[in-house]
Amino acid sequence: MTNIMHILGFQQGGWGAALLAASSVTLALSVLGFILGAALGATAAAGRLSPRRVPAWLAHVYGTVFRGVPDLLTIYLLYYGGSIALTQIGTLFGSDGFVGLPTFATGVLAIGIISGAYQGEVYRGAYQAVDRGQFEACKALGLSRYQSLRLVIVPQLMRHALPGLGNVWQLVLKDSALISVIGLVELMRQAQIGAGSTREPFIFYITAAALYFVIAVVTASVFRFSEARAWRGMVHA
Repeated sequence: MTNIMHILGFQQGGWGAALLAASSVTLALSVLGFILGAALGATAAAGRLSPRRVPAWLAHVYGTVFRGVPDLLTIYLLYYGGSIALTQIGTLFGSDGFVGLPTFATGVLAIGIISGAYQGEVYRGAYQAVDRGQFEACKALGLSRYQSLRLVIVPQLMRHALPGLGNVWQLVLKDSALISVIGLVELMRQAQIGAGSTREPFIFYITAAALYFVIAVVTASVFRFSEARAWRGMVHA
């Protein structure tokens, strides 16, 4: 027990501060990726619901590809493909050597693209779950399309979307660990570094699992609170 407290402590030689810092990187990466995914997902949902063939087809392809391709492969393609492109651009301006993409930015982009494919389906299903009478009421009141969406449709859409978004968030949190493969020192990568340095893999991986669990429980409670507040005073079947 003394050895564990020393390894995970905050004194000189302890790994507690490093693990907490890595946890904050994991949380920031997940939150920013989820927000980017929300924007991409909303766009994809609008495309899927569009009566026009091209936007509907593009949104369908986006969702199918990034839900079907392994997440790890998407991360590799974005990082190495983007780095190769940057290297070629750098060569044109006289730069020598490999130019790598920033790992944190790449992680946010990868998680955003992947989660956007799932969030798009959540938003599309939530939009279709809104009672059709609400749309007719908006027309009867003479509301513009923008006013209808902002004041009536989107608030009701989010009530239906929150449970699905909570599930997507859990996927995002787990996918954040995959970003360690391109060198970002987030929680999983820090646990690997600590395990290799101290030769105590069990201590570090159990600690990492506990920290992931804490983040998951706290953030899941936020989604549950938001869902309860959204349905407050309403009959929820």
